Amino acid sequence: MDLTATYSREITGNHFGNNTTFHQGDVHYHSPNDTTRENEDMKCLTHLRITDPRDDKNRIEDTKGGLLKDSYRWILEHSDFRQWRDDERSRLLWIKGDPGKGKTMLLCGIVNELSSETRLKDQKANTLLSYFFCQAADERINSATAVLRGLIYLFVEQQPLLVSHIQKKYKHGGEIIFQDVNAWTALSEIFSNILEDVCLERTYIIIDALDECVTDLPKLLDFISTKSALFSHVKWIVSSRNWPDIEERLDSATQQMRLCLELNEKSISAAVDAYIKHQVEWLAQKRKYNAITKDAVYRHLSSNSNNTFLWVALVCQNLEKISLQSPLRTLNKFPPRLDSLYKRMLEQIHDLEDVADAKFCYQILATVLLVYRPVTLAELSSLVESPDDNPADAELVHKAIGFCGSFLTVRDGRIYVIHQSAKDYLSGKAAPTIFPSGSANVHGVIFARSLQAMSATLRRNIYNLYSPGTSINNIEAPDPDPLAAIQYSCPISGPAWP
Repeated sequence: MDLTATYSREITGNHFGNNTTFHQGDVHYHSPNDTTRENEDMKCLTHLRITDPRDDKNRIEDTKGGLLKDSYRWILEHSDFRQWRDDERSRLLWIKGDPGKGKTMLLCGIVNELSSETRLKDQKANTLLSYFFCQAADERINSATAVLRGLIYLFVEQQPLLVSHIQKKYKHGGEIIFQDVNAWTALSEIFSNILEDVCLERTYIIIDALDECVTDLPKLLDFISTKSALFSHVKWIVSSRNWPDIEERLDSATQQMRLCLELNEKSISAAVDAYIKHQVEWLAQKRKYNAITKDAVYRHLSSNSNNTFLWVALVCQNLEKISLQSPLRTLNKFPPRLDSLYKRMLEQIHDLEDVADAKFCYQILATVLLVYRPVTLAELSSLVESPDDNPADAELVHKAIGFCGSFLTVRDGRIYVIHQSAKDYLSGKAAPTIFPSGSANVHGVIFARSLQAMSATLRRNIYNLYSPGTSINNIEAPDPDPLAAIQYSCPISGPAWP
């Protein structure tokens, strides 16, 4: 992002020389040197950035098999959504629903539709859009401070002048202001100042999966309730499960609306049906279904889905893997409702011919559930032991994930649990199977394996640098990277395990 060019463009097309002070609205900036200012701002944004929500959105869509417009089109014509968009008094829309009902993909679709009229797509637009996707399994994006950091980052990406609000605090404390015990206080003040900035016109803020905000959720809910009532030019959409504590906190928002997916059964049913048709068409092409099989698969999915996108997706993933067995016989093995389906998926692991292979799959599931961020195949291979008690390798781990009953997915080399409801099931009802000796024991194994991996890997000057004074910015990791398998172990091995 060329901050200098953008500043020059924003101030009515004028260009300013060195040692210039300018004032627009309540944004004040003094620049003794354009290059110095730009470098300071880029450094500030680098330290602020914990993630780019645009990358998270693309990853989530990719993990879920892509975004189907027919699965979210209905909400764009819904009276509640139209009122939220058009009525100045309707500032907060809360979309709530049970697990697997498609809330995240719904918000991805809304982001796509709103983006076209914002600076994310058109730098000349007067509208800003910032969004964030919470995921409980990833500590980078499961806290209230992470939400504000992501939202602020996208704001500044679209309107670079807003960086001045961050600099007021950053210039006194540096990157620690985003991380220490006072981070929420500092970030909420910065965010409030951005919302009050007169250079903002229409602004959209979208936050998905509030129930997956693990740290300081009450603070975030109170912040949303308060701020959504203050600014008529700012429109909020949030989503979550039907949690009473979320409802209690959002009840205090004076200008909020609720859209309950369970109360829109007809629309959800039509959206799920469109998704089923899309998936069946894809399976029919991939697995060469004849017309009779194709119709039978469609009818079975339609009659058993209970209007749950996730159930359809999981069953179709299993059908994709079937090559010789009849898809109709396979279908009957998967019961309706998510918990029943998860139980069946776990039974598939238990029924593996080799007991050692099943235990290896359980070990992988336990480790993925407890790590503090999605790990790579190489990292996971250093944290688990193979069935024959030898160190595992990435190829073996990748193969084993294929036997983990569709609980896990690999995207861009990183391993994710397919859905928060699956993690809840494995950590709750299935805990005796996944953690027979308790989760603390698995933490201990991860810790011990991390120490072993670091002891076996680390050595002096592992990258063969010519000078010990080489800047870290000038270091290029060799290929293959000898540290790839211990990237998770090294930074977290101290404080991560109880």
